[in-house]
Amino acid sequence: MRVGLHVSISGSLSAAIDNAVERECSAFQIFTRSPRMWTAKEISKVDAQEFKDKLSASKIDRFATVAHMPYLPNLASPNSASHSKSVSVLIKEVQRCGEIGIPYLVAHLGSHMGQGEDKGISQLVKAFEKAAEVENDVMILLENTAGQKNSVGSEFSQWAEIFSQLNPKKRFGVCLDTCHAFAYGYDLRTESTVTQTFKKFDDEIGWENLKILHLNDSKGELGSNLDRHEHIGLGKIGEKGMSAGIKLANKTNIPIILETPIDGTRDDVGNIKKVIEIA
Repeated sequence: MRVGLHVSISGSLSAAIDNAVERECSAFQIFTRSPRMWTAKEISKVDAQEFKDKLSASKIDRFATVAHMPYLPNLASPNSASHSKSVSVLIKEVQRCGEIGIPYLVAHLGSHMGQGEDKGISQLVKAFEKAAEVENDVMILLENTAGQKNSVGSEFSQWAEIFSQLNPKKRFGVCLDTCHAFAYGYDLRTESTVTQTFKKFDDEIGWENLKILHLNDSKGELGSNLDRHEHIGLGKIGEKGMSAGIKLANKTNIPIILETPIDGTRDDVGNIKKVIEIA
């Protein structure tokens, strides 16, 4: 099993690896920069090499490491200025991942801002294909959404429609978030419903395109469209559903990343131990 957390880069990029090892991770996710700003300091060659050297020295497989796009960009935006600014950040993040040797970049699909799903999808495809012109081997992973108003890519068939339009194929994959899927309306509470939901995913998108599983329980009810993550087994999905999802991911060695809350209920290490316990 390859399982880990979203870890902090506070202090330096390579500090993320220390944080991952300290938390007994065999996978991890980072922001390469502040997720709440449009601009970012360039990664120096020294910092990039330090990150790669420290990762090589750890027991963490490089293909179990992933970066996540910052919060501000909206790649589905119909506004030309906002869209252009968002695409610039995406391109830069693909470049930054290449500099430090992270193979995957997870991207939210964003909002069409009331201008319709077709417009949002068109903007997304333009954004992703522009970013794929960056000459490195970083794969962009499209993450499903929870069904909030004006969002795209919540329903597996629409997610598949977006994904199918992207070229070159080798530059794109998907990241499935269990909380988002459940919040949209895909039942994940029992072994049977997890099997059914993952079969729908396989039929629509293809299991071979799944590169990262965001394993998160849900504070919201089934179909609530509420993107609120809960500790593993303590939410509305529950321990049985979480266990079934872990087992399916492990069958094909899909890295599992937890984005669980930071609060007094359970710490990061506790959530990883819970995943291992119920796997």
